[in-house]
Amino acid sequence: MKINYPGDAEALRAEIAAAAARMIAEDGADYGTAKRKAAKIILGNQKVRGDILPDNAQIEAEVREYQSLFFGDAQAERLRHLRQLALELMERLSDFTPYLTGAVLNGTAGEHSDIHLQLFAESGKEVAVFLLNQNVNYEVSEAQHFRHPGRTVEVLSFFWQGEAAHLTLYEHDDLRHAGKGGPQKRLERADLAAVKQLLEPQNDH
Repeated sequence: MKINYPGDAEALRAEIAAAAARMIAEDGADYGTAKRKAAKIILGNQKVRGDILPDNAQIEAEVREYQSLFFGDAQAERLRHLRQLALELMERLSDFTPYLTGAVLNGTAGEHSDIHLQLFAESGKEVAVFLLNQNVNYEVSEAQHFRHPGRTVEVLSFFWQGEAAHLTLYEHDDLRHAGKGGPQKRLERADLAAVKQLLEPQNDH
């Protein structure tokens, strides 16, 4: 298919975003995987310019629309359940400056969503020892540092009251650079007080 810029590009972005959103909402795919699969389904194996691919904000908007149309109250109940569990876990981990991130924070959490927390501790070993003392069996993996693309950080994963939880471990110094941005920037992480506010009825979305 020959792409006629810019008109076709805009239409293709919207089509890819909608297809990716369905994969995220129905199957729990991550944004990157869903975007790549959607692009392949729609465009085949041809090499495409980067501006054809939708950004995560456009996909997230489509996820919200899809959930509103097809899941309604069930999604809202699921979201509140995950936020409540996240809050309880954050209270247990309060010594390690926990922040909620991901779909449970931005409101797009569904049936397949996990709880994602960022911890800012003096040492990751302190968190590991704390979990072991709580008889929590965890698995260790790695994730990319949010502000140092070439660095990785440890992720501790386990089940918390029947739901998968992932703790990404950062140093205290990283917290200074984890700003919440201005009023026009989407909130990317929320502390205990902010999560409590999200659970208030008027903010429950």
